[in-house]
Amino acid sequence: MTPPKPCTGTTSVSVALLEQGLKVAHMAFTKQAFMLADAISDVPCFSDYRQLDGLFPQAKFVYLERDMAKWVPSMQMLLGKMLPHLEAKSGRFHPIMKRSFRHTFAIDKVTDPADEAHLIACYQRHQNEVLAYFHGRADFISLDISHAGSLSRLLQFLGLTTDCPTLGQVTDRAFSDSQIKSAPTQISQEGTSQAKGNIQSQRVNTSEHGLDFPKLNAGTHVAAWHEYKHPNKVNSNSAGPQSRKFFDYTL
Repeated sequence: MTPPKPCTGTTSVSVALLEQGLKVAHMAFTKQAFMLADAISDVPCFSDYRQLDGLFPQAKFVYLERDMAKWVPSMQMLLGKMLPHLEAKSGRFHPIMKRSFRHTFAIDKVTDPADEAHLIACYQRHQNEVLAYFHGRADFISLDISHAGSLSRLLQFLGLTTDCPTLGQVTDRAFSDSQIKSAPTQISQEGTSQAKGNIQSQRVNTSEHGLDFPKLNAGTHVAAWHEYKHPNKVNSNSAGPQSRKFFDYTL
């Protein structure tokens, strides 16, 4: 599970874990999605990590960091697209997604949830709470996926092999030729279903630093999880014995 904020690389991590053979849910809105997935990122992990830690005591947790100067404008762009859909009554997003964003970003308590100072305060508060909660635990790791060898660190933490010849091919398999562009652009990710085009795959670095994450460049768009085609993807709304019921806990 990953308790990072959005726009820190959860899509890149999720794709890399798919290519390692894991079953991955980018978000999980039902009990069954949690039961089916080997790895879960984004909503509701970044808001519910304490409760999920109690429900899944054998789980490992990965916290994703990102340089603040890059995270803030990426998050502002994301919220610009998402805020109408996060509105409590009329928003079309899943209630659990709305709850996660309200809990972490107080979007219902401030005049401008995309204000730079507000987002910085949310980032720092969330980071401090996560690091304090998992302090000294061997089942927790903090990563910045832009750092050299970060993928190797993650795979070693999870007990997975770093010898995977398909890691550099993830975007080639996930997207059609018409969606893969050659011009490099700044990475931006998560949260909406708007991303089309301007996506470039860069092969994994296998230098002495170890494996790096594939760069999923989306320019001003958001790299949408639904565009990745892979048999190991787990539906966020998977139905199980209790239909689409979620866990019974409160934040």
